[in-house]
Amino acid sequence: MTRLVRPDVALRASWAATVAEFEGGHIDGSGLGDLEDLDTTEEGCARAVAHLLAQADPATRLPEDRVPCSFFWIVDDRPDGEPEVVGHLAVRHELNAWLHELGGHIGYSVRPTRRREGHAGRALALALEEARGLGLDRVLVTCDEDNEASRRTIERNGGVLEDVREGKRRYWIDLGD
Repeated sequence: MTRLVRPDVALRASWAATVAEFEGGHIDGSGLGDLEDLDTTEEGCARAVAHLLAQADPATRLPEDRVPCSFFWIVDDRPDGEPEVVGHLAVRHELNAWLHELGGHIGYSVRPTRRREGHAGRALALALEEARGLGLDRVLVTCDEDNEASRRTIERNGGVLEDVREGKRRYWIDLGD
């Protein structure tokens, strides 16, 4: 069953396989774009995990263009019971100007070989619970205008389209009781 876990070096091999499936491209919700050199060795994974976990720590001094963010790995259990990283997810604790326009509170991606299995929808539902836990009343979730799968995922989770800006569909999801 799909679940969210904090980044953990114990999942390095599965995480590295997930990263490889994106073939060096951007991975929404991963937080890996901040790293100068993405290294999927155990040492590189440890650096990435430390970097990602620090983003949610109030003691971390973030660059002016960043906001506190909780990063998760989307995990599913393999038939042998071992956890497999199937994607990445970010829950931003607040919005800055860019996030309000185009990025939103929640970003996610599912590795190409594990798409169309419902992981994105279940992960987004879990992310909404995380956002509630942060005290957010509503969240902004965006997707590319031509990304039908993400559009359906957001709408199934209660997303109400506000508008389209610069090719991004902007949805608000009310987290009220």
